[in-house]
Order: sequence, then C-alpha cells, then structure tokens
Amino acid sequence: MNFRSRFFRAAALVILSLISFQTSLFSQNQEPVKITFDTERINDSTVNLNIHAKIAPGIRLFGLKTGEEDLVYSSIQFDSSLKNKIKAAPTFTGNIQKETDPVLESPTQFFTDSVVWHQPIHALLADSFLVTGNLSYMYKDGEEFPSKEEGFQEFVLPSSPINSTTIESTDEVSTTVGNVGRLSTLKIFLLGFLGGLIALITPCVYSMIPITVSFFTKRSATPQQGIRNAISYALSIIFIFTLLGFLITVIFGPDALNVLSTNWIANLVFFAIFLVFGISFLGAFDISLPSSFANKVDSKSGTTSYLGIFFMALTLVVVSFSCTGPIIGNLLVLAARGSYFGPLMGMFGFSLALGLPFALFAFFPSKLNILGKSGGWLNAVKVTLGFLELALALKFLSNADLAMGWRILDREVFIVLWVVIFLLLGFYLLGKLRFHHDDELPKNDFGISYISIPRLFLSIISFAFALYMIPGLWGAPLKKISAFVPPMGTQDFNITSGGIVAQSSTSGEDALPHPEKYYERMKMYEPAVVVKYGMTTYFDYDEALAVARKLKKPLMLDFTGVNCVNCREMEGKVWIDPEIMKRLKNDFIIASLYVDVHSVYIPKEDQYYSEALKKTVKTLGEKNTDLQISTYNANTQPYYFFLDANEKRLIPEGYGYDPSVEKFKNLLDEALKNYKASGS
Repeated sequence: MNFRSRFFRAAALVILSLISFQTSLFSQNQEPVKITFDTERINDSTVNLNIHAKIAPGIRLFGLKTGEEDLVYSSIQFDSSLKNKIKAAPTFTGNIQKETDPVLESPTQFFTDSVVWHQPIHALLADSFLVTGNLSYMYKDGEEFPSKEEGFQEFVLPSSPINSTTIESTDEVSTTVGNVGRLSTLKIFLLGFLGGLIALITPCVYSMIPITVSFFTKRSATPQQGIRNAISYALSIIFIFTLLGFLITVIFGPDALNVLSTNWIANLVFFAIFLVFGISFLGAFDISLPSSFANKVDSKSGTTSYLGIFFMALTLVVVSFSCTGPIIGNLLVLAARGSYFGPLMGMFGFSLALGLPFALFAFFPSKLNILGKSGGWLNAVKVTLGFLELALALKFLSNADLAMGWRILDREVFIVLWVVIFLLLGFYLLGKLRFHHDDELPKNDFGISYISIPRLFLSIISFAFALYMIPGLWGAPLKKISAFVPPMGTQDFNITSGGIVAQSSTSGEDALPHPEKYYERMKMYEPAVVVKYGMTTYFDYDEALAVARKLKKPLMLDFTGVNCVNCREMEGKVWIDPEIMKRLKNDFIIASLYVDVHSVYIPKEDQYYSEALKKTVKTLGEKNTDLQISTYNANTQPYYFFLDANEKRLIPEGYGYDPSVEKFKNLLDEALKNYKASGS
C-alpha cells in the first residue's frame, strides 16, 4: 500500500471518528464496551494488571497494535514512574478475529464478545505501589469508529501480611492500624477453623454434640440413615455459616470491611463490641437472638426430610448464638484484614470445625463417651475467653486513642490494665475468683477442692505474662509485645534512661539539629528504639531534607504508622541491631513520616488539594499519605526510600517489611555507597 493511499485512508478514519463522536453524544443505547480493571499475582516477582472488556452485541473492539499496517487498534499507556516495572508485552485471553474492513480497506483484528488483556508488572512479594495509566481503545459500531479512553489506578499490595493504608475519598484518610495488616485467604480460613474449635468447647455447643448425634442414630431406621442424617446436619451448619460470610462479602464489598477496620471510628465500635462480648462471656448477661425467632425456626425442624434437618441445624445456630456470636464477631473483624473472600473463607473454616464432630461421631457413635461430662469446665472456658475479649477491646481503644491523640491510654495505663486483666485471669483459673454460673471445684477423696492440670498450666501462663509486663511500667521495652502496646513516647517516666532521653552519638559540627516542626505533638509517638538509643528523627519531610543537605548525608524516608505492628517489629528486630543502629545514627538523616495521625494539623497556608486523595490535605497524616502515594506509588507501612540532596532515589525500589538484619544492613550500605558516588 503506497503512502498516498495510506494517507487518504487515515484521513477517512479521522473524519469517521469525528462523526461518530458527535453521534455518540445523542446515543441512548447501552454501553458498547464496559471496561474493568484488577490485579492478580502470578508468581514471586510478577503481578498481572488485568483489563477486562465486555463487548455489547454488534460491537467490534479492536485489539492491541501488532504492526505498522494496523490503522485501528487499542493501546495501554502507563505512568512514566512505572517504566522499570513494565518488562514484557501484554497477552490476552479471548477469541480474536481477523478481517479486512470494507470501510478502511485494511486488515483489522477485533473481538466481538469479551477479552481480558494481561499486562505483566514486575513486583516482588513485599512490594506495594500504585499502577496508574489509561487504556485507549477503538471499536466499530455499525459504520462508525468511536474511540475512548479510560484511566486506571490499581494498587499492587504485598502478598505477606503487611499493613496497608486504605484511601477514602470522603472526609478523611483511614488510619493504618498495625494489627490489621492484610491476611491471606488461607490464614483467614485457619483462623476461622480455630474459632470453630473454640466454639465447640463453649457450653451452648459442646452439650449439643452427644444429644444430637444420639438423636440421629437412635431415631433412624438404619445406622446408615443415621449417618446420612448426621452428615446432612453437619453440611447444613456449614452451608448456613458460609452463606452468612457470602452475604457479608456481597453487601459490604471487597474493601468496605478493610476500610472499617482501619478507621478510628470503627476501632471505637470494635472496642464497644469486644467490651460487650467480654462482659457477656463473664456471665453478666447472654447475647441471644429473639426467642420468637428461635421458636419459629425450631417449629420447622424434624427428621422426616432434609429440609427438617436443615432447620434443626438452623435451630442450633440460633440458640447457640450467645456463645458463638462473640467468636463470629471477632472472626469478621479479622476477616476484614483479608481479600474479597475473607468473610466467606473465614465463615467456611468456622462452620467446618463446628460441623465436623457431628459427622465424625455419627460414623463412630461408640466414641461419644470420650467427650465426658460437660460440667462447669465449659463455663471456665467461656469466662477465660471473656478476659481475653477485654484485653483485645483495650487494643482497639488504644488504636483510636493514638490516631486521634487523646492520651486516654498512655503506655503505662495500657500496661497496667493488661497486667490486672491477666492477673485476675490467673486467679480465676486457680479458683480464687468465682462468677455467677461457675460450679464448685471438684473434690478429691479427702473432700478437698482441687484444680485440674490444664487449669494450673493456663494460670502459670497468665501469671507469667502479667509479671513479664510489669517492668514495662518503668520503661522496659517489652520486645515480645512492643508492637501491641502504645509507643514509648506516651510514657511519662522511663527509668531505663533516668527519665531523660539519651543523647545522639554525633557531636560538634555533625550534631543533628533538634527537630522543630510538629515535634511537640509527635514526640509521644516515638517508638522504644528511638527513645532508648537517643536517635534523632524528623517528622516533617522538608525539615529532614534541609538537614540532610546541610550535613551532606543521605535521607531515609520511613513511612510508618502509630499503630503499625510491622513497623514496630522492624524497629525492634532490625533497627536495634548494633551495626544497623550505628549506620542509622551516624550516616543517615531519618524522616519518620506517620500516615495515620489525623489530630495534628499542618499550617493553613500549607494546606492543598490532593488529586490522589481527592480532598484537601489538612493533617500531617494526610500529607504523608499523599506524598507516599503520589511520589512513590506505595501505600504500605513500613516502607523505606533513600534520597540524595536532589531528591533522587539512591535505590530505585523501595524496601518494605522484611525483618532480615543482613538484608537491611546491605540496603543501607548500598544507599550510602550510591550517595557518595552521586557527589551530593
């Protein structure tokens, strides 16, 4: 085809596109092509951006360009910051057709039903960044050739349970709650299964196992029918709870639960829920569904049909709600940390553990005697769970308290409350505390009350944990639980440093200037490792950059969160290493950029509108979140970036959660080497 012919055909295409654009303004037909986007991990180093196109009948969607002869085609463009991550051409799944178009008199490739384009993106397991770009596509509708463009913003999230910040486009940026890192579907299933096992040994469920199995085996015409009915009963339990998880997923969507779990208001709600459930487990009252509902469900039950067996299972679900409800509520909070199918898989695991004994004992009814008497030990299990619920409730209150800076639960107050809770639990397990529904302790042959060996060991664990926490009241780091207690900066007195923060190792001309911006409001959030070792960190990016330029040192950006468990683990396991501590204090300027602080406001003249957050940035947490997303295409904490004096990256990729001392030491050495080579 000569140049002149190609020119006229291209001109004709432009004219046709303009005409079709005008026509489309008045078109009332259904959407010709519907585009959706998602991401999917393929292996340890690759994530696919999937672009789904659903094509209406009679529409031809043109494929991606494959050669110079293509006059009409679709294309994918990415933000320039992703150029090092796009290392392969996209592939597709769909039925592609080839035909010479009569209007263009040129060969075309197109789809008429649907297609999924798969764009490979280089992303390690711990990576997290924002994939931005747009899809430009052309399609044929009758004799017209419309063209459209759709932008996309998809997060690549870590495949390990690394904390994530969910962006809300309404009033605020959600907080990053450290113990609400994303969980894999498998972990949520296992947590659900564990929750089901715990529910089995609660009074409401445990006592029902022998009664129900005996009912099926004795009332059935044959043993085989009894086994079949018991299995149907177990499957009905699984179906009911799994359906509940499915409905939660459909109603709230893939991210709504996670948004709730990372919001300070939601943390207050969770605190109230855990508090109520804890008090209920201690025996103050029972949480149950209305008796009228239970009676209606029970009236439908019977063994004459599978429908009757289903209603028997539903009866168990309803009447046991006072015991299973708190466990289910807690499980759904954990499921909020997972993927789209988190609630579904969590409830499936829960129901599988709950229904399994009914099926197993139907196969082996002679083994029912191993269950023993239900007795008062079941109530002891329930009360123990109540104490644990109270401890967890305080953690959620602490999350909200830290995010908003109320100072209700400073470090020593939080530790005191946990010490008291676990001491009381220990005394309860030893039989020194009694609640309303508790039975008398068993007596030996001499009429003396005694405790069982399991209760003794559990009380030892509870007392030991309480005693372990006591030194924390005077500033001990409590490394094993440092990620769960409030930061050292909220403690009023620290005997480990004589009440005075240790001085930095630098002195003279190289001494680090004392941080000024936001310091008075933010110093309470300083983690234990910073306080104990006299590290100097800055809370404002611009201030830290100015210090780095003045002292001619590389700048380390530490995107972190007040309630970030993984951040505290990195500090407590990696930063604390002597070699790493030496490098951090002597060779780097550290900017600790907290993304979840919404009670600290930036000056009004510095407030601005963020395209990434779709709102006006007013707080320090919002400013740091916007910086991390807009500039570094990341949204997880902890995440570390290293810059020179010109704000250029010393290492192309960021470094996420990886508690390997050797890897982090090599990272620091590489950043320092590149800084010296840059001549900054």
